[in-house]
Amino acid sequence: MYTVLGQLGIVAAFGAIGAMRYRQDFHIRPFVAALTLYVLYDVLLTRGFFLVPNLPAESSWNWLGKAMSFAVFVAIAFLPRFGPAKVGLTFSQRPGMRTPLLVFFGLLGVFFYFAVSDTSGMADIETIAFQWTMPSLDEELFYRGVLLLVMNDAFTRRASILGANISYGGLLTSLLFGLAHGFGYSDGGFDFDAMIFAITGIPSLLLLWLRERTGSLLLPMLAHSASNGLFTLV
Repeated sequence: MYTVLGQLGIVAAFGAIGAMRYRQDFHIRPFVAALTLYVLYDVLLTRGFFLVPNLPAESSWNWLGKAMSFAVFVAIAFLPRFGPAKVGLTFSQRPGMRTPLLVFFGLLGVFFYFAVSDTSGMADIETIAFQWTMPSLDEELFYRGVLLLVMNDAFTRRASILGANISYGGLLTSLLFGLAHGFGYSDGGFDFDAMIFAITGIPSLLLLWLRERTGSLLLPMLAHSASNGLFTLV
């Protein structure tokens, strides 16, 4: 709980900065809704902050928490307020796919380079299955899907970056993604791992760009799967 509150505090602080900078384009209700959705996401992901035991019980990975959050946010995506197309649950891609595909394959090349540089070797079957599926499905649907849609409603001004319309709220989703991996609370204090924050937050910006440029979660999910999965195979 302290971890979630700390992460939300940082995002709320940057949100306040954005609200002052873009007064005419900021809307408080969707911003509060976005922060509330993050709390819901963490409750589901941690299985009620670990009150619900994992299934299967002998598993090394959080299958149940990922499945719970994915299922709930798929349901949310189909609510009238959202809609699957708005969230990015569509195979349809916006016209002009050359640059997105170049970015996508560039990301794959970077992920492959770091994977072959890793010396840990091939992972077990469960790890391979989990890393190629659950993180990308769960995290992309939430961060680049539902959360992004609400954050875009909170900060409506957009800047066109190589054909992708990026909002300040979109940048906050990447900030939160990096914090979710590199910032936490333990042993009576907050810990910040700048390296983990960078290696998750920076690719998150590129995934954000792919999502906004293509209008779909397809390429972000595939890239995310590769970023996690390639390390399990080499």
